[in-house]
Order: sequence, then C-alpha cells, then structure tokens
Amino acid sequence: MAASQLYTKFARVWIPDPEEVWKSAELLKDYKPGDKVLLLHLEEGKDLEYRLDPKTKELPHLRNPDILVGENDLTALSYLHEPAVLHNLRVRFIDSKLIYTYCGIVLVAINPYEQLPIYGEDIINAYSGQNMGDMDPHIFAVAEEAYKQMARDERNQSIIVSGESGAGKTVSAKYAMRYFATVSGSASEANVEEKVLASNPIMESIGNAKTTRNDNSSRFGKYIEIGFDKRYRIIGANMRTYLLEKSRVVFQAEEERNYHIFYQLCASAKLPEFKILRLGNANHFHYTKQGGSPVIEGIDDAKEMAHTRQACTLLGISENYQMGIFRILAGILHLGNVGFTSRDSDSCAIPPKHEPLSIFCDLMGVNYEEMCHWLCHRKLATATETYIKPISKLQATNARDALAKHIYAKLFNWIVDHVNQALHSAVKQHSFIGVLDIYGFETFEINSFEQFCINYANEKLQQQFNLHVFKLEQEEYMKEQIPWTLIDFYDNQPCINLIESKLGILDLLDEECKMPKGTDDTWAQKLYNTHLNKCALFEKPRLSNKAFIIQHFADKVEYQCEGFLEKNKDTVFEEQIKVLKSSKFKMLPELFQDDEKAISPTSATSSGRTPLTRIPAKPTKGRPGQTAKEHKKTVGHQFRNSLHLLMETLNATTPHYVRCIKPNDFKFPFTFDEKRAVQQLRACGVLETIRISAAGFPSRWTYQEFFSRYRVLMKQKDVLSDRKQTCKNVLENLIPDKDKYQFGKTKIFFRAGQVAYLEKLRADKLRAACIRIQKTIRGWLQRKKYLRMRKAAITVQRYVRGYQARCYAKFLRRTKAATIIQKYWRMYVVHRKYKSKRAATIVLQSYLRGYLARNRYRKILRDHKAVIIQKWVRGWLARIHYKRSLHAVIYLQCCLRRMLAKRELKKLKIEARSVERYKKLHIGMENKIMQLQRKVDEQNKDYKCLMEKLTNLEGVYNSETEKLRSDLVRLQLSEEEAKIATGRVLSLQEEVAKLRKDLEQTRSEKKSIEERADRYKQETEQVVSTLKEENTLLKQEKEALNLLIVEQAKEMTETMEKKLVEETKQLELDLNDERLRYQNLLNEFSRLEERYDDLKEEMTVMLNVPKPGHKRTDSTHSSNESEYTFSTEIGETEDIPLRTEEPSEKKVPLDMSLFLKLQKRVTELEQEKQVMQDELDRKEEQVLRSKAKEEERPQIRGAELEYESLKRQELESENKKLKNELNELRKALSEKSAPEVTAPGAPAYRVLMEQLTSVSEELDVRKEEVLILRSQLVSQKEAIQPKNTMTDATVLLEDVQKMKDKGEIAQAYIGLKETNRLLESQLQSQKRSYENEAEALRGEIQSLKEENNRQQQLLAQNLQLPPEARIEASLQHEITRLTNENLDLMEQLEKQDKTVRKLKKQLKVFAKKIGELEVGQMENISPGQIIDEPIRPVNIPRKEKDFQGMLEYKKEDEQKLVKNLILELKPRGVAVNLIPGLPAYILFMCVRHADYLNDDQKVRSLLTSTINSIKKVLKKRGDDFETVSFWLSNTCRFLHCLKQYSGEEGFMKHNTSRQNEHCLTNFDLAEYRQVLSDLAIQIYQQLVRVLENILQPMIVSGMLEHETIQGVSGVKPTGLRKRTSSIADEGTYTLDSILRQLSSFHSVMCQHGMDPELIKQVAKQMFYIVGAITLNNLLLRKDMCSWSKGMQIRYNVSQLEEWLRDKNLMNSGAKETLEPLIQAAQLLQVKKKTDDDAEAICSMCNALTTAQIVKVLNLYTPVNEFEERVSVSFIRTIQMRLRDRKDSPQLLMDAKHIFPVTFPFNPSSLALETIQIPASLGLGFISRV
Repeated sequence: MAASQLYTKFARVWIPDPEEVWKSAELLKDYKPGDKVLLLHLEEGKDLEYRLDPKTKELPHLRNPDILVGENDLTALSYLHEPAVLHNLRVRFIDSKLIYTYCGIVLVAINPYEQLPIYGEDIINAYSGQNMGDMDPHIFAVAEEAYKQMARDERNQSIIVSGESGAGKTVSAKYAMRYFATVSGSASEANVEEKVLASNPIMESIGNAKTTRNDNSSRFGKYIEIGFDKRYRIIGANMRTYLLEKSRVVFQAEEERNYHIFYQLCASAKLPEFKILRLGNANHFHYTKQGGSPVIEGIDDAKEMAHTRQACTLLGISENYQMGIFRILAGILHLGNVGFTSRDSDSCAIPPKHEPLSIFCDLMGVNYEEMCHWLCHRKLATATETYIKPISKLQATNARDALAKHIYAKLFNWIVDHVNQALHSAVKQHSFIGVLDIYGFETFEINSFEQFCINYANEKLQQQFNLHVFKLEQEEYMKEQIPWTLIDFYDNQPCINLIESKLGILDLLDEECKMPKGTDDTWAQKLYNTHLNKCALFEKPRLSNKAFIIQHFADKVEYQCEGFLEKNKDTVFEEQIKVLKSSKFKMLPELFQDDEKAISPTSATSSGRTPLTRIPAKPTKGRPGQTAKEHKKTVGHQFRNSLHLLMETLNATTPHYVRCIKPNDFKFPFTFDEKRAVQQLRACGVLETIRISAAGFPSRWTYQEFFSRYRVLMKQKDVLSDRKQTCKNVLENLIPDKDKYQFGKTKIFFRAGQVAYLEKLRADKLRAACIRIQKTIRGWLQRKKYLRMRKAAITVQRYVRGYQARCYAKFLRRTKAATIIQKYWRMYVVHRKYKSKRAATIVLQSYLRGYLARNRYRKILRDHKAVIIQKWVRGWLARIHYKRSLHAVIYLQCCLRRMLAKRELKKLKIEARSVERYKKLHIGMENKIMQLQRKVDEQNKDYKCLMEKLTNLEGVYNSETEKLRSDLVRLQLSEEEAKIATGRVLSLQEEVAKLRKDLEQTRSEKKSIEERADRYKQETEQVVSTLKEENTLLKQEKEALNLLIVEQAKEMTETMEKKLVEETKQLELDLNDERLRYQNLLNEFSRLEERYDDLKEEMTVMLNVPKPGHKRTDSTHSSNESEYTFSTEIGETEDIPLRTEEPSEKKVPLDMSLFLKLQKRVTELEQEKQVMQDELDRKEEQVLRSKAKEEERPQIRGAELEYESLKRQELESENKKLKNELNELRKALSEKSAPEVTAPGAPAYRVLMEQLTSVSEELDVRKEEVLILRSQLVSQKEAIQPKNTMTDATVLLEDVQKMKDKGEIAQAYIGLKETNRLLESQLQSQKRSYENEAEALRGEIQSLKEENNRQQQLLAQNLQLPPEARIEASLQHEITRLTNENLDLMEQLEKQDKTVRKLKKQLKVFAKKIGELEVGQMENISPGQIIDEPIRPVNIPRKEKDFQGMLEYKKEDEQKLVKNLILELKPRGVAVNLIPGLPAYILFMCVRHADYLNDDQKVRSLLTSTINSIKKVLKKRGDDFETVSFWLSNTCRFLHCLKQYSGEEGFMKHNTSRQNEHCLTNFDLAEYRQVLSDLAIQIYQQLVRVLENILQPMIVSGMLEHETIQGVSGVKPTGLRKRTSSIADEGTYTLDSILRQLSSFHSVMCQHGMDPELIKQVAKQMFYIVGAITLNNLLLRKDMCSWSKGMQIRYNVSQLEEWLRDKNLMNSGAKETLEPLIQAAQLLQVKKKTDDDAEAICSMCNALTTAQIVKVLNLYTPVNEFEERVSVSFIRTIQMRLRDRKDSPQLLMDAKHIFPVTFPFNPSSLALETIQIPASLGLGFISRV
C-alpha cells in the first residue's frame, strides 16, 4: 500500500513546532497527490493549514496507533522517526514512570531525579537468568545479557554508558557493577565484589563535583574491567581513567563546586586527627569558595568523608597513607590562598612569613624559602647559559594554579594506582566485562579544549556504534535468508580524519606547541589555511578569527581557540617540581616517580596506562635523548593514544550500549523537556539507530505471533494447518505490494508503516463487529426499557386510584368519629362537675366524724391507763410486805440451826479425842478404822450432797431476789410515767383548745385554698398535657437512643471480635515468624556445615585441575550466598573412598546435647548423693540413741516403711499424671485452633487453668496429710501415757490401804519412784524420736511451702508475660521438672532392671543345664534301641513363633545395614513394590533390639550412622525429587515411630495393647527426636528448592505467556529485543505442563507415604512459588499488564483451584497464597476511571501493597484500541487513598520465602511383628526377634 494512501481523514500526524519540537494534529480531509496544503486540527482545538515544502513535497510524519505507544522497544513502533521516539519516551517517562526503554541494542535511561525502588536485591534476583526481551527494560537486563554472553560465547563484554553531565551515567555504571557483584559472587573469601563497589565512593570523592547540571557530576571518564575466573566469579578489577578536568581544582563557575573531597575535608576539620591540617570552613579557601555554593542540599559532607575513609580501609589503603592523601589535599587548599604583591609590571613577591604558604610548606615538608622563591621566579635555559627571571603577578598566579592542578592530577593517578593494586587478583583472569562511564557529546556557548577532546572521543565511539548496529542488522537478514540490500548510514570517518589524521587539527596543534612563539591566533590561521574550503566538515565563523566550527555527527560545534595551546602543553615549572621532590614527606616524592616513565594520560599504573598530565619542562642534566622526547608529549597526543587503546579494547569485546538522557536542566523529578531530550537523542546515536532500522524492515513478527494478532482478518477457509502458508496467503491479499514485506525462515519482515496499516485494518474489522454487537445490544436494552416503563405506568395508575378511594373512605370515617367525640365530651364535662361536688361533701363529713371519734377515744384511753396504774401500785405494796415477813422467818431459822450445830460440834470433838487415844492404845484395831473410814466417806458424800442442795437453794434465792428487784424498778418507772402522763393530759387539753381555734381559721382558709386549688388544677392539667407531649418525645428519643446503643453495642462487639481475631492472627504470625526464624537458623547452620565440608574437600583436591567450561542455565545459581541444602557431620568428606571409619570425636556434635544433659544429671546426682549421705549420718545418730528401744517399735517401723512405699507410689502416679497433662497441653497447642491459643476457653487456656487448679488441690492434700500425721503422733502419745504412768488416785488409795505397815509403804514408794524413772526415760526417748519425725515433717512442710511459693511466683511471672511466652514458660518449667522426676524414676527402674536381668541370666543358665542333662540322657540310649523301634509317620504341627517386632544384627554389620538400606537404596522400587516407610520401620526395629539389650553404644552408633547416611544420600542425589521426597517421608515416619513407642502417654493414645508392649524400655531418645526433627526440616527445605527449580522454568510461560483461552489476547509487536534473545528457545510450557508436574509431585509423595498434613504444606509452598513468580514477572513486564491477560490469569488460577479440589487440598491454605495474583488479575480487569472505581480498587486489593497496585496501574497497556489507558490523575487518587496504609515498600514478593514447616504426630496402625523384610533389600544378615 502506498504511503500517501494512509493520509486520510482523521489520520493523525506530527508537525514541527518551535516550542514543543513536535505537535500532534489530525487531518480534516483526505490527502490527494498534488495538494499543497493540509487541513489539520490541533489537539488544543485550533485548525491549521499546513503547507508542504514545494521542493521536497515531504508529507508530515504519521503518528503510531495508540496501542503501540509506550512500547518497551522503540523498534516495535510501526513508524520509526524522531517524533514517534520522542513521544514514546515521554509517555513512558511521564505517564508510566518508566525510566528505561530499549531502542534496538541500546538501552535509553532517563534520569528521574528521584530515588526509585527498582534496584533492590529482589529486582536483581528477578532479572537474573532471564532473557533480555522477556522483562521490562532495565540496566540489570543489560548487565545480565552481558554476563550470559560472556559465559556462553566465551567472549569479553563491554557496557558503554554515555550521556551528558547529570544524565545518570555514574549511577548506571554503579548499578551494573552491583549486579555483577551480586549474581556472580567472588571466587575467594576476600570479598572482591565488595572492594569493586567500594572503589565507587573513593573515585566519586576525588573525581566528581557539583555542576549547574548535576550535583554529582563525574569530571573524568573511566573504564573498569571486572575480571572473572573460569567459573565466572569475580576475582578482581582494573580501572582506567580518561581526561580528568584539572581546571576545576583552581576555578569553579557560579553555583558549582570543586571536587567533593575538599569539602569533605573542611566538614571534618574538627576531628582530632585532622587538626594538623589546619583546615576550616570551605568559604575560607580560594579554591572552594569561587562557586558560592559550598553545600549540596541533602548531602552531609562529614558522613561522606567517613564513607570515603571506610572505603579506603576496605581497599587496603592504610591510615598513614590516608593521612598523607589528606595532607596533600589540605596543602592544595592552603596553596590556593597564597597571595602575590606586584613590585613592578614584570616581577612580584610573596609577603614575608605568609601564613598560607608556611602551612603549605609544613604540610608538604618542603623549604619555605625555596618554594617562596620559585613561586615568583622561573629558570630559563639557553644553549650557552641558564639564568633566573622574575615573573609578573599574573604569571605567578597561573604558575601557582598550574602547580596545584599538577599535584592533584598526580595524587589522582596515585590513588587510582593503589585502587587497582587492591583490586588486582593473583588468580589468572579468564574473561572480563568492561564498564565504560564516559562523557557524552557536549556543546556549550563557549567550547574549549576539553569539549574538543570529549567530542573527539564521542566521534570514535559513534563510529564503533554505527558499525556494530549495521553488523547486527546484516546478521539478522542473513540468518533469516532475506535478500540483503546495502543500507546507507552516516559514516563519521571524515570527521575523525579531520581531527586525528596527518595535518589534522591535533597534528597542527602539537606542531604549534613546539613553536617558540606559537599562539592560539597563529594556530587558528593554520587551521583556516589547511582545512577551510577543503573539508566540508570544517567552517570558519563569520564574525571571529579565533574560532572554528566542526560538523560532528550530532551537531555543529563552534570552538574558541583561546587556551588550546596552554591546555595542550599543560606547563608546570620544573623548579617547583624539584622542590616538591626534595620533600621530607615520603609520600610526596612517590607521586612524581613515574614522570620519566609515563606514556599515557589515562592511568598511573605500571601496565602502560597513561597519566593525565605532562610537564613539558626541560629535562634534567645528563638525561637527554628519548626521555626528553617522551617528556614533551602533549595532552592531545596522549589522549589520542589512550583513545586508540580504548577502541582496540572495545573492538575486541561485544559491546552493550546504555544512553543516559537528562530530561531537564532544573533537576525536577519526572519533568520532560522535549527540546533538551531531542538534542541528546541526536547526540547519543539513538536516532541513528532508528534511521538504520527504518531503512530496512524494522517491524518483524514470527508467524505464530502474526497469526495470533491478525486472525480476525482471516476467514475460516483461509486458515490452514501450516501457519506459515496461512500468513503468506493473507498478506498477499492484504498488501499487494510485495516490496513492503519479506518472508524469512521464522519471521515476517515489514517495511515502516505496514504494521500500522495492518493495525488499521484490524481495528476497522473489530470496530464493525463492535458496531453490530452494540446495535443488537442497544435494541434489546431499549425494548427491555420500554416494557419496564409500561409496567411501571400501570402500577402507578393502580396505586393512584387506590389512594383516592382510601382518601374518601378516610373522610367518611373522620366525620362519624367527630360526632361521637362531641357526644362523649359533653357527657364528660357534666359528669366531672357532679363528681367534684360529691367529693367536696364527702371530705367535710369525713373531717367532722373523725374529730368526734378522736375525742371519744382519748377519754377511753385515760380511764384505761388510770386502772393500770392502780393495779401495779397495789401489787407492789403487797409484795413488799411479803418480802419483809419472809426475811424475818429465814433469819430466825438460821439462828436456831446455828445453835444446834454448835452443840453437835462439841459432841463430835469430844468423841474424836476419845478415838485418838483409843487408837494409840489399841494399834491393831484396823477394822474399826476401816469402818470409821467408810463412815467418813459416807459423811463426806452426804456433805457433798448437802452442799449441792445449798448451792441450788442459793441460786434459786438469788434469782428470786433479782426478779423482785427488776419488778421494783419497773414499778418505779411506771409511777414516773404516770406522773408524766398526767402533765401531758393537761397540756393536751390546752392543745385541744388551740386546735379548735385553728379549726375555725382553717375553715376560713379552706375556702380560699379550694379556689386556689381549682386554678392550680387547671394549670396542672395544662402542664400535664405539655409534659405528656414532652414525655412522648422523650420516649421517642429514648427508643432512638436505645437503638443507637444497641447498634453501638453491636459495633463494639464487632470491633472487639475483630480485635480478637486480629490479635489471634498476630499471635499466629508471631508463632510462624518464630518457627521460621528457627528453621532459617537451622538452614543457615546446615549451609555453614556444608560449606565447611566443601572447603575440606577443596583442600583435599586442591592439586587437581578443575574441569574446563561452564554450563550456566540460570544466574540464580551464582548468587552471593551459596544455598546448600544438606547438613553433614563436621569433617565428613564424600570423595575419599579409603575412609571407612569415622573418629569418635567427629560424632560429638550429634550427641553433644545428650552429653550435656547427662553431665548435668551427674552433677545433680552427686549433690543428691551428698544430701543423702548427710541424711544417712543423721539417721545413724538417731539409731544409736534409740537402739535400745528399737525392738519395742516394730509396728511403727513397719508403718513408716509402708508410708514410704505409699509415698513413692503416689509420686509415680503424680509423675504420670503430670506427663499426661503435659501431653494434653502439647496436643492443644498443636491443634488447628492455634490462633485462639490465648483466648479464654481455648484448649491451651483450659489445660493451663486445669493445671493451676490441680496444683492448688495437690497443696491442699499435702496440708491434710501433715495434719493427719500430727494427729497420729498425739494419739500415740496419749495411748502410751495410761500404760506407763500410775497417777490415778483410786489405784493409789487402794494400794495404800493394802499396805500393812510403814516398811511396806516405804518399799512401795521406792518401787514407784523407780517405775516413774523408767517410764520417764522411755517417754523421753519416744519424745525425741517423735520430735525428729516432727522435724522431718516440718522440713517437708517447709519444702512444700517453698514449692508452693515458687509455683505462685512462677505463676505471677507467667501472668505478666504475653500469652504465648506464658505458655512456653510454663511448658519449659513442666518439662524441666518432669525431666528431673523421670531421671529419678529411671534410676529406680534401672535398679529393678538389673535385678530382672540377673534373674533372667540365672534362668538361662538353669535352662541350659537342664538342656544339657536332657541331651546326656538321649546320648545314653543305645543305637540298637533306636533302630529296633518301629517308625510311624507322625504329623508334627509347626508352632508359630511369636515375634516381638525387633530386628537383630551384629555390631560389625552396621555399616552394611546402612549401606544397603540407605546409601544404595533405589526409592522408585521401594515406593512401588513395598509398604511406604519400610526403611524407617526396619531402622526402628533395629533400635528397639538395641534398646532391649540396653546397649547405649549400639543405639547411639546406629542413629548417628543413619542420620549421616541420609545426609550423604541427599548430598549426592539432592536434585532428584523422588529421592528427597522418599527420605523426607521415611525420616518423618522414623520420627513418628520414636514418638509412638517412646512410652509417653501422650503418644500412646492410639496404640493397641500389643503396640504398647513394644515401647522402648531403657532409653529416652527425646534428644535424637529433636535431631531427626531438624533433619526433617532440612530435607523439607531441600524438597522445596528442588521443586522450585523444576517449576520455575514453567511458571512464567504457563501462567503468563501461553494463551490458555485462544484468541482472547492479541500479541503486540515486540521489537528487536525479543528476537535477539541470548538463550535458545527450549520449548514453551503450558498450564497443562504445570498441572502435570504438580500431579507428578503429588503422586510421588503419596506413593512414598508422606503424611497428609505434610503434603498440604508442600502444596501450599508450591502454590506460593507459582503465585509469587507469576506476580513478580507481571510487575516487571509491561506487555503482560492488559485486560485480556487478566482474564487469562484468572482462568489459569481457576484451573489450579480445580486441581486442589481434585486432590482434596482446598483446606491446605494453598489457595490463599494465590490471593495477591488473583487481585492483580482483577485489578487489570476492573474499571479504572471514577472515584468510586478507586474506592473499589482500594477495598479489593488488600493483599497487594501500595507499590504493587501503583505499578500495575502504571504498566497497564491496552492491547486493542477499545481499551483506555489509566490516567495519571486516577493513579494519584489511588495513591492518596492508600497513603495511610502501612505495608511493605518492597515491590516484588519474596519468591525464595519458605513457610515454616510442622510435623504433626501421625501414629501408624501397622504392627511391627507383621513386617516382612524382602530379599531384594539384601538384608539377610539381620534376623527377626
């Protein structure tokens, strides 16, 4: 199709504009050939007549379709021209915030002047190993391409970074080096990559400065070669520098600064070590204050100084050398302050004792007088003599500045030399990648020698660039077998010849420098004479004779000749250099040692890289010849040589180009100045690349891409099975002109504009289809709308008519109701009047009747009270008379009885005296005495009875008297009350009179009150009515408030529930984080252990030559941190076959925890032994004291023994109970309801509370036991006392009565005393024994109290801790306590086991003896007897052997067992043919037998060998999924077996009785369980890495690139980068490939018998990897962010969910890991226009971070014209709404993240005794037991 046919109505074009460079316009009518004017409509709304050039008749550039705008590669544009390139860059930079764009082989980088989060390690990992066209443009993609081509093609690479000052060259080069340092690592432990990066701050401090265009402008060029070894790891680096801007040391323009290092020194002047430099503020020095801008905003020079010093230290520059550098730099600053005074016009002098010069000399260590002299004089040498000549003030100032520049240049070279020495490697360099950071094309208002050299270097680089681009285009055409036609491109060789050829500009400049009286003017005249009118590229300005113009490839540049000769000579006085060389400061002469050897201005290295300056002074005496000749080389000549050397290096490498663009001159972030951008695009060669591409076939499609994109233009009959032929047929029909396209082997090549034409046809076809669809849909919608309106009208009519009828009925009802209301109201008024009158009458009657009744009542009351008073007074008088009579009678009786008693007493005394005498006379009258004694007793008894009667009578009398007294007091009180009552009666009468008067007054007042009451009633009725109204309002408000309160209560409950859920989620996250931290530490430990093993292996095979070559499939395998998957024992190597035995020391790490535990237990046992020894000594003392009485207490001893046994049994039961509680607590914590662990009512919470209650109950029981023991002691004492004492009075009296005489009484008394002593001694001994027992009980009580206090303190501490820590602390406490108790019980069990083993051995011996006796008896039978016996066929039944589920093997067969069962076992055969987990069962049965034998060495050796062998297998075949899965399953099964048969009740709940009999009896293998758990974690992590490596190549292709729903997403043009991928196509993966692989993983794990919970965790991890990698690639690929791709992703995710349903894994949490990807796909499909859409997006995308949401919106790209781009304002709205969201600023998900794994206990129902060992395992040497 002809190009002119595209200029139709509504076609959009670009027209030139002086302000915006290019403006977009739209044609208002079709263009016809011959038209001179185009009618255009501008975007701002104006119409324009655009006149075509009558000579060229060139039409304006056509604009690309909108769907092609914003492409990653500029070569993907259909129309390739300057406005299209500029517009594409502006859209990407402003709208999408994308700073990188491809332009063929060039990466265009626009400086954003803002820190962007696109350079982190996650981004590096995302780009590592990827094809260059698969990801969005990035400096990392260029670096990865260079790294891969170096490894694949075995060819050195170069990255050429160029651009203006401030365009970001240095930053781009820095990021490229950071990428190499990250993905490659270093070959040694010397951290070479850190040193390479550390060179940046040093070079920036001494070579960068602030300019008006850039705050950190590089004022020199540098080429850094990063060296790699054969394994492509960094081993070192080397740096070359070019054309340092020395003039900046002595002069800075306005708003500019000197080099950073000077300001860093001034900012750090207050440091103690810098006081000798005598520095101050930067404004105090001439060399740092000229620009007037000593501070850069946001930069702390003191901190930068610290970074510079740190980098110097890292690169091996010692502190002394650093201080030497700072002394020289400080000396330069002080030299700049040296002033001169003029003596006359030809001479000058320095003031005496000039302080700046004195400081300079002190710092430099030179003589003050000599330096002062040679700063004001110079030496002139002629052929015959030498003389000294003074110089003028201006010449002295220039000489001072030249000296300062020379010193700085020498110091710069010296630092570069030392940096190269630090980066140099002793290992041979295999290849390198060079990073060239060099200045771009420059043109200013005044251009001098520096701009000339820079532009000369850019001419050379542009020539190399053009040739490389041309070469790539030619290779592409030849590869696709396209007819090759020579493309005419601009060759700048004439310009280069003008500069560097014979009699070129540089030659003439050097020749003029050699002239004694050569000047800039004479050199300019020579240039005019030589080149003017002879070379088309050389011109002379019209108004100047001291300038010349060169037509460079980018633009014309006018150079001012002034200063060219001086800068080319770079003159420094030789005498001043000699003074510096004679310095006492050792470092200063080192700077000038290479003056005679230098041949290049680029470097100070010994490898021939040239220094930057040269002293064209006269050589020293006696050194003529070649040295003097080399000494005269000019700067231009040196720069030309160094540039040739650089070009040779670049031509020997594969170049990669990065062009940095400065978007504006004001450093505004994301501001695009079209004029400046176009200027730089022309200068950097981007437009030349576009022009070369446009000259041929710039648009290139694969046949499949073309078919997918333009399938809509084909009919069904056009579609053939051969895609290539289909595309050919369609193109022949669509584009008749065959010159517009060519068919290659794999691609179709289009001329410029043809893709736009095809897009137009496609859009027209789609538009016609859309119109038809819209027509049908709109008709259907209108019909539906009409039906809905008709139905609504009928409904409205029905409701209106009903409303009118209801209104009429309401009117009738109201009329009737009004009549009824009137009737009832009138009746109510009359009735109310009647009721008021009746009520008044009743009130009057009631008051009158009440008054009369009260008077009558008062009279009756007074009469009644008077009668009562009379009654009480008369009774009182009668009682007084009675009491007096009674008292007199009693007194008379007493007197009479007393007289009679005295008489009787006298008689008795007389009789007593006669009896005594009779007794003395008659001693033997015992019977009479006894009778008398009995009489006395009887009298005593009678006396006692009488005394009791007397006391009773006295009590009765006292009670009667008290009663009478109380009656008397009461009567007195009643008398007083009667008196008071009479007085009160009188007062009452007076009051009655007053009341009568008051009654009359009240009657008169009553009338007035009634009147007031009526008025008040009316008022109150009104108030009541108002109050009722207010009450109704208040009730309504109350109801509203109640509703509000209910709603608030609901909200509060909801918020509380939300908080509770959030807290539980947070607790779960914390638990997972802690678990993840532990597993990461375990992974790190295994990695370090593996690293140690690898280092030992490397030491053993150090002399072996490594295999050449390198196969690199993915750069992720070359990361800084080598991820080792296996953990082997320390010191173990795999490559040494002679090693059969491992030293015992190597086994220590595995048993160290057990060893420390046992050692701790030994110390505890020693302490317990000492305590028991003390207790034994104390018991022995007690035994010695009570040995005599031991026989009398056999029952007590038996009781004590019984008590001790009961106590031990109780402790054992208590221990078991606590074990059960601990297991319940563990189980509760491991349940799925773990997030609610700390909530009240949760299982763990309930278990904890039950433990607390049980502890308190236990303490109560202890207290009760103590009380019972105390009561038993008391009862025993009371029982002993009546047996051993004789204190009863009746017994003593009977014994005394039995005594006949005094002797018997005395003997009885003596015997009683002895008996008392004996009983007392027995009582004392028993008391001591009971005291000891009581003391022991008190000690036990005290210990229980301490235990109780300790428990309470622990409980208090636990309650203060957070919930999760509280549970962990309680668990730890319980574990330690149970461990100690278990060890005690184990000791007791060991003693019992020893006894049992002794008895078993004896039994075996006896059985053996019995067997020998039976054999002997059989041998005694003669053979004849046996033969003669008849032989009868007898069926002997075989008795089935009862196996115990154990396997026996010999100690020497252990290695054989491990080898056959682990090392040489093939997982595939075991998984298919045998039961799952068979190796684990076999190993456990072997462990059981070793436990049965109580052989701890055998157990330890077997477990250690097993663990190490599994590690060996995984190290050897660790990349095989089946192997890793098999051993993960078996390790978990082995761990479960150790738990199931450990004997702990928590693990025995699901066991059968037979399985409980198989529990381990002798050893507690809890420590080995922990080791196996750690090993299982390591195997799981290795399994995850293996499946990640398998899935990673499939994910992007299957989830993003492959079209699962055919025809939904159209393929857009991809540009050059997609075609020139550095990795060959390995075949595409589909979603089915991923699903098949997932199913393969699942089936393998199921075959191996992996736990279902573990399979769920693996599935969750797999889906996380799929989701994370897919989302990360989506965020880094602009071509994938479209509506149709969102639909593809959602369909793919639905297929993954269907797979989960098929495998019953929906509750594994795998679906939740895909939530970020699902939300990203939804974000691509939702509407993105209004604020409501923004709100919906913010609420929907809660799993995505703000950075990810904004990135997806920025990357959203329409595939069809019907889609719209996301506006910038909408993105800003999203950012404003999400600004308060607190989420991670990280853009990409961590695809390497591994979820923490848990191994829930899964007991086996398989009986061990039923397991059969197949012969295929080769385990015939073991036997079943």
